[in-house]
Amino acid sequence: MTTRRELIEAVAARYRAAGRNQKQEILDEFVKVTGFHRKHAIRALKKSPKPETPEPRQRARIYDEAVREALTIVWEAADRICGKRLRQVIAGLVDAMERHGHLKLDSAVRESLLSMSAATMDRLLTMVRNAAKQGRRRTMINTPLRKSIPVRTFGDWHDPSPGFFEMDMVVHCGKSTVGSYVHSLVLTDIASGWTEAIAMVVREQTLVTESVSEIRARVPFPVRGLDVDNDSAFINDTLVGYCRDSKIELTRCRAYKKNDQAWIEQKNGAVIRRMVGYGRLEGAQTTAVLNKLYTSARLFVNFFQPSFKLLSKIREGAKVIKKYHPPATPCERLLERKDVSEECKEQLRQTLAALDPVRLLSEIREAQRVLAQLEVGVAHADVAQSSPELSGFVASLSTVWRDGEVRPTHRKRRSGPRTYRTRVDPFEAVWPQVQQWLNEQPDANAKELFLRLQKSMAGTFAPGQLRTLQRRVKQWRSEIARQLVLGLESGSALEQELYADATFNSEEVRP
Repeated sequence: MTTRRELIEAVAARYRAAGRNQKQEILDEFVKVTGFHRKHAIRALKKSPKPETPEPRQRARIYDEAVREALTIVWEAADRICGKRLRQVIAGLVDAMERHGHLKLDSAVRESLLSMSAATMDRLLTMVRNAAKQGRRRTMINTPLRKSIPVRTFGDWHDPSPGFFEMDMVVHCGKSTVGSYVHSLVLTDIASGWTEAIAMVVREQTLVTESVSEIRARVPFPVRGLDVDNDSAFINDTLVGYCRDSKIELTRCRAYKKNDQAWIEQKNGAVIRRMVGYGRLEGAQTTAVLNKLYTSARLFVNFFQPSFKLLSKIREGAKVIKKYHPPATPCERLLERKDVSEECKEQLRQTLAALDPVRLLSEIREAQRVLAQLEVGVAHADVAQSSPELSGFVASLSTVWRDGEVRPTHRKRRSGPRTYRTRVDPFEAVWPQVQQWLNEQPDANAKELFLRLQKSMAGTFAPGQLRTLQRRVKQWRSEIARQLVLGLESGSALEQELYADATFNSEEVRP
């Protein structure tokens, strides 16, 4: 076929320029040589060569590496929420991180970050997210006490004022319910989504009322009602008498109708399981660590984690159309409501101004680390909580996604990442020269630099090593972006440590 194509190129121009009789002679000879059908030969010889098309123009990049690094850090500081929720809270989160000295953004980077759409955030974080991943009983005794508690369904709420909570219990039993294990008592406000949790060493009705009293002291607005399921820990004389004495309206859902408690069921997964996981937790020490985790998590979730709230749900045949309010944090929803007192709003504003979201996230990660060690039975002396270095935690936000799952309570039991090379770096000797070229021409791409190396050092680099240099240049640009975002000084010890870690764990290190 290669020979036939060359023959077509040689004969086609003469065939198109020849007259009728000459074309017939050329065509007869061409058919004998190539074996083509006569009609196919005519089409092949008549076909004019394609004009050389210029290379397509590359679209200018709107968001450079510095914006991507800043977005990754803010996304990690927001505990990896989706783009729609992150877009709603990013302005306040960036302000808080800059106010506490965790970010030092250039004005252009800050403007690009705050003007970015939710879809663009999800698109820029796609690679980061991909690298980071990771029979029923129906018997019931309908006692007079149960009958005395009114039933409230999902459709009976009708947008209540803040203070009406759904309450549920989350068990941390792992794969077996045998023995004693820790329980988490969780309360969620219907109007704002404000979520509180407290760990209990055992499941006991008196302990439930004491936990509710402690949660009432934390919540910045009064508790007006509690809606519970049909668990015996809630349907008992102790809780009924407590609610009656405290003037709290007590209601219950229908048995085996989980959607009656849709708000608390959603928070059980999105907050409690997301923070704690599904492992088995038991003992007083574990309960104390879990309560320390909830102390930081309640502030982080209620002040910095926006959530969706259902606006309407319409059924059209088999299709259900749901519409949602814009994402907002529980604090923002409380500040927008007219039925919340000014004293409560001022208290919320003061608390929000004093909070550091990155420090809260660091405390959550440390508590998760201790819980993960307690889960596998590490001795008490080995799991003492420490105060992590906040600067190191902030610096790791731009690269921690490479390690996969970031929550210690969700990680699989495996050894740590490899910290050694399996291949010699072919550009180690010439990298200072390449770095000098990049400093002189920051917009130069890796292919241009590779051609310069091949020209200056003939026979040293094979064409297949271009991809390695591209990864090197990409890593260099990422380091420069990190310096701009975090305000690191060039050549600092922290920067060198981060560069060493990133080099060992980069794509260049292959098994």
